[in-house]
Amino acid sequence: MIKKYNVPVPRYTSYPTVPMWDNNANLVEKWPGIVRKIFKETNATKGISIYIHLPFCESLCTYCGCFQHITVNHAVEQKYINCVLKEWDQYLQIMGDRPEVREIHLGGGTPTFFSPGNLAFLITQILKTSGSEFEREFSFEGHPNNTTREHLQMLYDLGFRRVSFGVQDFDTHIQYIINRVQPYENVERSIRNARSIGYKSVNFDLVYGLPFQTEDIVRNTFEKVLALKPDRIAYYSYAHVPWKRPGQRRYSEADLPDNEMKRKLYDIGKEKLAEAGYKEIGMDHFSLPDDDLYQALENHNLHRNFMGYTVTNTELLIGLGASSISDAKYAFAQNYKKVHEYQDAVENGRSLQVNGHILNQEDLVVRSLIKDLICNGKATFHAFDLNWLSEEKRVRLEEMKREGLILTDREKIEVTELGKIFIRNICSIFDLRMERDRSELPRYSKAI
Repeated sequence: MIKKYNVPVPRYTSYPTVPMWDNNANLVEKWPGIVRKIFKETNATKGISIYIHLPFCESLCTYCGCFQHITVNHAVEQKYINCVLKEWDQYLQIMGDRPEVREIHLGGGTPTFFSPGNLAFLITQILKTSGSEFEREFSFEGHPNNTTREHLQMLYDLGFRRVSFGVQDFDTHIQYIINRVQPYENVERSIRNARSIGYKSVNFDLVYGLPFQTEDIVRNTFEKVLALKPDRIAYYSYAHVPWKRPGQRRYSEADLPDNEMKRKLYDIGKEKLAEAGYKEIGMDHFSLPDDDLYQALENHNLHRNFMGYTVTNTELLIGLGASSISDAKYAFAQNYKKVHEYQDAVENGRSLQVNGHILNQEDLVVRSLIKDLICNGKATFHAFDLNWLSEEKRVRLEEMKREGLILTDREKIEVTELGKIFIRNICSIFDLRMERDRSELPRYSKAI
């Protein structure tokens, strides 16, 4: 089954997925009106979310699939922040009223590339223009090598209570190969500082399927991770996409674990986490039982968007910065990806949106079904017509049922314990846009 289902499929942080977007000719013209509409509908009852992409890194981690700009010149910080704040001002004009900012996430790149003072200026300017009717969920991604106590204290004072550290693997040779050398002591110091300051949730990002990873290496990494006991763990499958990320050509596919070994590496980590009391959350994620993420799962409030799994079910996500994606429920829009193009557009008053999609009614139905599957492990077909599926897909659905991956009838579908391994494949059954795509170009990483 691992061989059968280890095929390229999306991770479904959105539907339609980015490669399937129509890039509607009138998106730029309609985008402000769509943002204003969903803002008026939901700001008072749900608030809004903000994702700020801070793309700068001093060196390239070769496993990374994010949009980043490599430089050691920190003079770039102020100009970039000024552009982000100008973009935020544009959205304030579009919304026309004081936004209730419920969620902020700083992603990258490396957000802690920026000095504490510059980050403080950025966040303070945004908070000055927003309300605080809701309990806030502010988080950021930190690099253990450069996240100082000053970073942590300053962001905590501004309302941040969750931090995620990119650990990936503790093996020194693998760290060298993926160009992410960070001693255990740096990670331990970062989590100790965060907890002493008062952060309520610390996350580690780990990756399985990296070049030269073995069972013993993964066991050793998890022993060190569990000694630090982070509140959440994201255990991601390494996505080998060298046609998109040339830095991954530092090693070859021959250096990667094969399908069966890669799955075994994941199972080792999953077993270690279960033994330590962690609960599985959706796809790739685990948390301790008292963490908000697990409580959201138990209460059927878990949400998923471009920031991953979250406990705040807002319907307007504004993406600020180069390559950021905004989600206004009825449409997606992505900014210029390259920093200089983004900054030039901001400074010259041009539209920033160069990629996007306006969802039709079918898209909205499919999006809801896939979100329920990937967040709650079950969904109903009350709005989805199974006749929309091709004969081939209906046959595949029945195969999955016989294989014990799902339980299903004409009204509902539920993912079994075995099926959790193949959740991306199960979601792809209902991906009508991917089914209609006839491109021969590689678009997605493999499922396992």
